[in-house]
Amino acid sequence: MTLSRRRVPLLAPSLLAADFGNLQAETERLATSAADWLHCDVMDGRFVPNISFGLPVLQAIHRHAAQPLDVHLMIEEPQHYLAAFREAGATTITVHYEACTHLHRVVQQIKALGCQAGVALNPHTPVGVLEDIAADLDLVLIMSVNPGFGGQSFIPNTLRKVAAMKELLVDTGSAALIEIDGGVTLENAGALVEAGADVLVAGSFVFNSPDPVATLAQLRAHLDATIGAELSGQE
Repeated sequence: MTLSRRRVPLLAPSLLAADFGNLQAETERLATSAADWLHCDVMDGRFVPNISFGLPVLQAIHRHAAQPLDVHLMIEEPQHYLAAFREAGATTITVHYEACTHLHRVVQQIKALGCQAGVALNPHTPVGVLEDIAADLDLVLIMSVNPGFGGQSFIPNTLRKVAAMKELLVDTGSAALIEIDGGVTLENAGALVEAGADVLVAGSFVFNSPDPVATLAQLRAHLDATIGAELSGQE
C-alpha cells in the first residue's frame, strides 16, 4: 500500500462493554474523548448466541451521544429493521455477509436510507466473497473474535486477513474503510493499522480500565506514534 492511501485510524469504543446501568453517563463522558464513533453491537440471540440491546436502547444512546453511532447488526434478516435503526440514530449500519442472502440489495437499502453501508465478515469467512460488491461499500468490518460476546482474545490470523482485504479494496478501486472488532488492545493496535485497518473497535480494553477516557487517549497517542514512525521510515 502506498503512503497516499494511509488514513488516520478512527477509534470506536464499543458500548457493549459499558455499564448498562449507566449508559447515559457512559455515553456522555465519551463526548470529549478521543472516540471518533460509538460502536453499538446489536445481537438477537439467533445469528449469535447472545442478546444485547435493541432499538429503544439505541434511541436513548443517540439522545446523549456526541459522536456518530456505528451500528453493527449481528442479527438474522437485518433487511426488515434497517429503516428503524436509521430512525433510532444510526449513521453507519453494518450487516453480516453470513446473514444476507441478497447482500447487494441490503447494501443498497442502507444507502437509500442515507446511512453508510458496511458488511462484516466472521473469522472463517474469506475476504474474497466481497470482491463483486467491494466498490459499493463504505465499510468492511473484520471480526477478530467470534461474534456474540465481549472480552474474547484476538485471533492472530486477523492481521493477514486485514492485509488481504486492503489489497482487494485497492484492486477493486473501493474507498471502503476497514474496521476491526474484537480483542483490540495497545499490544495489537499498531500492527493492525500497519496491516491496513482504518477503524478500531475497542470494548473491554476501554471500559474495563479505571479511566476509559484516559485509555482512549493512550490508544490515540500510540496510534499517532505508529503513523509517525511509518512516515519517518518512508522519508
